Amino acid sequence: MSHNDNLFVALRDAFPAQRGRTAIETADGPGAPLFYTWADIDRATAMIANLLASLQLPSGARVAVQTEKSVEALLLYLAVLRAGYVFLPLNTAYQAAEIEYFIGNAEPSVVVCSGKNFGWVSKIAFKAGTRHVFTLNEDRSGTLLERAAWHADRHEPAVKHADDLAAILYTSGTTGRSKGAMLTHGNLLSNARVLKSYWGWTEGDVLIHALPIFHVHGLFVASHGALLNGSKMIWLAKFDPAAVVRRLPEATVFMGVPTLYVRLLAEPGFTREACRRMRLFVAGSAPLLIETFNEFRERTGHTILERYGMSETVMLTSNPYDPKDGERRGGTVGFPLPGVGVRVSDDKGQPCASGEIGGIEVKGPNVFHGYWRMPEKTKEEFTADGWFKTGDVGKIDERGYVTIVGRSKDLIITGGYNVYPAEIEGYLNEMEGVAESAVIGAPHPDFGEGVVAVVVARPGAKPDAAALIAALKSRIANFKVPKHLFVVDDLPRNTMGKVQKNLLRDKHKGLFGA
Repeated sequence: MSHNDNLFVALRDAFPAQRGRTAIETADGPGAPLFYTWADIDRATAMIANLLASLQLPSGARVAVQTEKSVEALLLYLAVLRAGYVFLPLNTAYQAAEIEYFIGNAEPSVVVCSGKNFGWVSKIAFKAGTRHVFTLNEDRSGTLLERAAWHADRHEPAVKHADDLAAILYTSGTTGRSKGAMLTHGNLLSNARVLKSYWGWTEGDVLIHALPIFHVHGLFVASHGALLNGSKMIWLAKFDPAAVVRRLPEATVFMGVPTLYVRLLAEPGFTREACRRMRLFVAGSAPLLIETFNEFRERTGHTILERYGMSETVMLTSNPYDPKDGERRGGTVGFPLPGVGVRVSDDKGQPCASGEIGGIEVKGPNVFHGYWRMPEKTKEEFTADGWFKTGDVGKIDERGYVTIVGRSKDLIITGGYNVYPAEIEGYLNEMEGVAESAVIGAPHPDFGEGVVAVVVARPGAKPDAAALIAALKSRIANFKVPKHLFVVDDLPRNTMGKVQKNLLRDKHKGLFGA
């Protein structure tokens, strides 16, 4: 048998020898608790892989999936890898126009959707030339599993090379059309192995899985982490802070986006005692407020490990797990991971000095192979010497810690001066009565863009816009001070908790009458 770089094979090779042990236990949803053994994962993925193989799909066929989170949806992902096809996860929040774009662009051979959406999804899929549409529901019903049940529970995994495509992830597309980032078996496996070692995964670890699985964080970082370590997962279909707190005493690892940590801190039972067995809390997908970082440490005795990655690269940097590698510093995303190159360049492509702000560029075995059917766009996003331009703006300090300042598209140029929103947000978030903030640029007839701040008040507080602006004037250069400040109930966010600044820009674009 020739060498097989199929990611599924590497994950299965890591399963414990006692295949009868529980691999996944559901903590909510229909029929919970349900217990899936390692042998169940092997058999179920074999049956779904055999079903896919029976459809005689073309080589490199895409399987697009938009279903609610369930263990079966994870098994479908593993089965697609096993059968040698390309997995295309789609955010459950996407509506008809978006789905039409993704299916038209990716041309999947198979689409799997929730039963309740079958009517409109199948119409879009068949119109675009998709041959097969299956349903998969949270309660394990639907045509996918009905059909898979007729197939054998043994399957020889497809032979794949490290450079073969494993998944396409569409970026959230805050500007223009979403782009499909092509990730290979090698990209995903190299990253999973690095994280296993860097985050100190060890025998006996148990992961609470409370993230969606249409995204890098939940599908790759969390699931691969547990599978590659042969670790049990406590599976939550929906994040519920009370349910997480109940299960914490049985777990050692938790991964979340900042919003989840804020909600945990609001939970009365979330105490040091509840976290006594925990080894690691990981945060990512959006910036973690320094106050959340500090409050968490005070409450639990644990320091959240913040890391940085994106759809195109999986994980790039991480705060240290092991104290001998350095301390976990709030407000930073730590050091480049082993084998990953990170550098900061100015507008002319020259290297920035230590502490100087510029565009973040990266290189490594985890970096994707380009955007699906967008060769020009791919070429544009790589430097002449082969580094990927992330579109993030940041700096690296003299100790090597990376700090993200914002997205390059969020940069505000006012009167010829560069304003980085994260800097102003940092000052605003420290002010009395402010829970969080978002700073954007709005078209301005004189300055090109005018700085605008949107602030969420703390419960019970009523911050005064004029007072906040006055306080900023004493701290930062005048060109950075917002010309308008709005106090609102909440900020618009996507499903991963990122603030959707494009919606704010849209809302305020006529503010200065430009």
